[in-house]
Amino acid sequence: KTVRDDTTLIDYLLRNQHTSPFEQVVLTFHCKMPIFIARQWVRHRTARLNEISGRYSVMEDEFYIPDAQDIARQSTNNKQGRGEIFPTQEAQQIQDQFVLEQKNANASYEKLLNMGLARELARMNLPLSLYTQWYWQMDLNKLFHLLKLRLHKRAQREIRVYAQVILYI
Repeated sequence: KTVRDDTTLIDYLLRNQHTSPFEQVVLTFHCKMPIFIARQWVRHRTARLNEISGRYSVMEDEFYIPDAQDIARQSTNNKQGRGEIFPTQEAQQIQDQFVLEQKNANASYEKLLNMGLARELARMNLPLSLYTQWYWQMDLNKLFHLLKLRLHKRAQREIRVYAQVILYI
C-alpha cells in the first residue's frame, strides 16, 4: 500500500469512530508537572502510570510559579476559570507570596527529614505546586480523547500547555 492509501484509511477510521486499530498503538511518556496538574490528568483513568513516590524518594525543592500574565482573578461567570489579569505589581506580590510559602514548606520538610521523620510523613505539608514525575502509558485512542478534552480553550491553562506539547510530539 502507499502512504496515501494509509492516510485515507486512517482518516476514514477516525471520521467514523472506528477506534479499535488505535488501541493497538501504545505510547509511553515521561512527564514532569506540578501535583495539581497531575491530579487533573489522572482523572482520565485511561492509562498505566508509575509516579515517583515521596515515600521512597526525597522530594526535590522544585515548585511551580505561574507567570505574571497567568495570574488572574476568579472568573465571575465560570467557577472553574480565570477572569481579569492582575496588574503587574500585584501579580509580582502574588508570585512573591507563592515563593515565600513554598520555601517555608520545603524548609519544614527538610527539617523533619533531618530529625529522622519517615519520608511518608514528612511530605504531608508539601504544597500542590511541588513537581512530580511519572511514566504515563496509554493507547492512541485514549490519548486522542485526553487531548480533545485538555486542548479545549476552557481547560486550565497549565494542563493545556502539557496537552499542546504531547500533541506536538
